[in-house]
Amino acid sequence: MKDKIDAVYRILDSTYPDTKCALNFSNPLELLVASILSAQCTDERVNEITAGLFKKYRTASDYAAAETAVLEEEIHSTGFFRNKAKAIRECTAMIQERHGGVVPDTMKELDSLPGIGRKTANLVLACGFGKAGIIVDTHVFRLARRIGLTENTNSEKIEFDLRGIIPEARWSRLSLLLISHGRAVCKAKKPLCPVCSVRHQCNYFENNPVSS
Repeated sequence: MKDKIDAVYRILDSTYPDTKCALNFSNPLELLVASILSAQCTDERVNEITAGLFKKYRTASDYAAAETAVLEEEIHSTGFFRNKAKAIRECTAMIQERHGGVVPDTMKELDSLPGIGRKTANLVLACGFGKAGIIVDTHVFRLARRIGLTENTNSEKIEFDLRGIIPEARWSRLSLLLISHGRAVCKAKKPLCPVCSVRHQCNYFENNPVSS
């Protein structure tokens, strides 16, 4: 497994040298809000919405004090706008009340915020604070199972499986590399196995010769 992990990391790091978080943000609060909006929505759409949103709402208290109907209208096109508006307002209200308006930088504190799960918490830690975090989004979930890094079907269990086999210094970078590869090559419905740079380290490729 160590050899597999090393090979996957080395190859993907070379394939996607400039990979980064696809959401636009300039601080942890903006990333937190963008991540909430990204649920069941494309990053491109979220970036379109947040371009204006971030100019209007600059602090946690701005979001917490926002009129619900107005915020819902502003984020309407991201889908599930009522739930997202509620999550943003409740989350930022707690940040203001418990953390003085500053987004916390620990998993325990982030995970305790309303509407924030481990995926978002890890994303904020990794990309917002430069700390170690394994971001198990839909791409990391799919690729970790296909490559053979885990057999679990629960996101949190997959996160801890990966924690056990990946050096902590590589958690954040490998998460972003897997996300990039999932978007570009290892697609959900039709993975492009013949052009995949890590196909020789992949259990899915080995067990599906037709895809080669």
